[in-house]
Amino acid sequence: MKKSKKNSEAKPFLKWAGGKRQILDHITAAIAPALEREGRIPYAEPFVGSGAVLFEVLRRHPRKINKAYINDVNADLITTWRAVRDKPYDLLERLQFLKANYLAASQEKQKILFGEARERFNQRDNTDIDQAALLVFLNKTCFNGLYRVNSHNRFNVPHGRYKSPAIVDEESLLAASEILQEVEIMNSDYEAMLSGVKEEQHVVWYFDPPYRPLSKSSAFVSYASGAFDDHEQRRLKLFCDKLDQSGHQWVLSNSDPKNTNPEDTFFDDLYQDYQVKRISARRSINSKSTGRGKLSELIITNITN
Repeated sequence: MKKSKKNSEAKPFLKWAGGKRQILDHITAAIAPALEREGRIPYAEPFVGSGAVLFEVLRRHPRKINKAYINDVNADLITTWRAVRDKPYDLLERLQFLKANYLAASQEKQKILFGEARERFNQRDNTDIDQAALLVFLNKTCFNGLYRVNSHNRFNVPHGRYKSPAIVDEESLLAASEILQEVEIMNSDYEAMLSGVKEEQHVVWYFDPPYRPLSKSSAFVSYASGAFDDHEQRRLKLFCDKLDQSGHQWVLSNSDPKNTNPEDTFFDDLYQDYQVKRISARRSINSKSTGRGKLSELIITNITN
């Protein structure tokens, strides 16, 4: 991909549960050997979320990646990614309008405006640009910047009380738009993504699936309707096997069950044929402050140094 000043300025335009900013160095270090051995190669990210890893990889290795593919099963999220890439100025115009109305309102009125925006978002009968603007607006004004939907795919996070929420970050959004011009954006199950890159060989993949819950209370976040349970974790492992057999290289991150149960070797057993590394990260096991602190997470890969 082209090296540009924008590569260093591009960063996530949404806050997303399970963001990878604090462990970026570990993830990029795991990916780096594949990039150092090859020439210019493609990069694929099937669970893109807010794109923290995508932007970091493109920032660090602009001349090593010739094409990037991103995907997420969340249709509203992908609509927003495409709006940022294809129509950033239209998106900024909508966001400026939402921002002006919101910041001019009283705190009581802001809560009403938030509720109205959430209802419009959940109707899902807006234009793509309006739907994307609503998602960004809700993300910046909801409680803790959380994206969560219920079993009916309705966004249900309550209003957050912020004095001056960063609803519009024009510089970052335009930087993201520029770097995304050479990125293909998909909305499918991750297995279907393989057909989208079938012409590519030796792709480097990074997987950030919904983490396996460490406790019942840590499983409250759902970014799409439908559960990613142990069956889904096993299905993902079989997909990684398929990639490995086809000559692709991959890195996967997930929670470490041993944080709460030293006898739980679910991932150690599942990925016993690959490298499983434990790293330190500050996370929250549950919604209570007593459940927060440094935990280990897993970096799993078929890439050898």
